[in-house]
Amino acid sequence: MYAIIATGGKQYKVAVDDVLDIEILGKDAGEKVEFSEVLAYGEGEDLKVGAPMVEGAKVEAEVIANFRGEKIIAFKMKKRKGYRRKKGHRQNLTQVKITAINAG
Repeated sequence: MYAIIATGGKQYKVAVDDVLDIEILGKDAGEKVEFSEVLAYGEGEDLKVGAPMVEGAKVEAEVIANFRGEKIIAFKMKKRKGYRRKKGHRQNLTQVKITAINAG
């Protein structure tokens, strides 16, 4: 069984025991997290799709760690004009492990 959840402006397809990196949640390692924005859950013929969310469904997870992602370089340049700009970015992320998918 899998579920599709929305968090941090993105959608993720998750199953029990999956580990994923999402935008920072502000929780410490070891804390429990509950995602109530479930767009769909089930498998095959038993798939339940919400409009837009499934009523009462939730996905439970445990925070493993908070960390920063890889550095992304944004480089702009205009040829023959002497214009160059280099900017870096590292996103704060939370790593979570899915523990349960509850139909509600």
